[in-house]
Amino acid sequence: MDTSIDASFLAPRRCLREPVTELWDAAAVLDRATNAHLSGNREQAEVLLREANQPVVRSWTESLWGSARANPDQWRYLRRRPAADAPPYLPKPDRVPVRMPSAAERTKVLARYGRHCVFCGIPLIRAEVRSMFHRLYPEAAPWGTTNPSQHAGFQALWLQFDHVLPHCRGGDNSISNIVVTCAGCNFGRMSSTLEELGLIDPRTMPVSNNGWDGLERVLAVRTANAATTLNSLPPTAACAVMASGPAAPGPSTLDGAVHEPGAA
Repeated sequence: MDTSIDASFLAPRRCLREPVTELWDAAAVLDRATNAHLSGNREQAEVLLREANQPVVRSWTESLWGSARANPDQWRYLRRRPAADAPPYLPKPDRVPVRMPSAAERTKVLARYGRHCVFCGIPLIRAEVRSMFHRLYPEAAPWGTTNPSQHAGFQALWLQFDHVLPHCRGGDNSISNIVVTCAGCNFGRMSSTLEELGLIDPRTMPVSNNGWDGLERVLAVRTANAATTLNSLPPTAACAVMASGPAAPGPSTLDGAVHEPGAA
């Protein structure tokens, strides 16, 4: 084997695997689907949502978070190695009690890093946005309980809040320890430290800010429409709606979770 390849294999790197072009294509198509939906063209939105559900995108994500047996080249991307002075795995009683960052903490993290993965740089979409598309277009934006039954584009671009020092290794929810990542980078890293994967600390890298809104405008329009509807009701009817409170939440989508499979 070429020794130069051996030497570079464990060299510091920004991400586990460089993103494929189709990830950016999927984000662009989902952006067009959002515009079509907002303009009232549901038929075009459905076509575009289906277009963004690309097998090559799913393959990229699976290569990072899928099983090693189904992805025999996964070792090329993860490159785990022992690290000097690595923090130990802590028993659950010894970990920081609150594993999830609060809503206020998540807002601050998004303000700091925007909506691009701090490792691979791909655009990110929150689960609230994905869930809305799934409710409106259940066939074109599927989201089942297994990886293959979930929309490949929304799955790969799924925004995660990730501990730089994993929670199970002593990491806390301070703003300095939480970053935003895609699903592949988060699940691929799992509970490994940056040093154990040869990753450059993303907090030392420039933040990507190209105006990508994570398709959040669909939620803003929904909120504005709800307010308009409420304002148009007679006073007694409006009071009744407000008194009834928000609708009961739907099934959990792990929205906003800090995912460390096997290390909870």
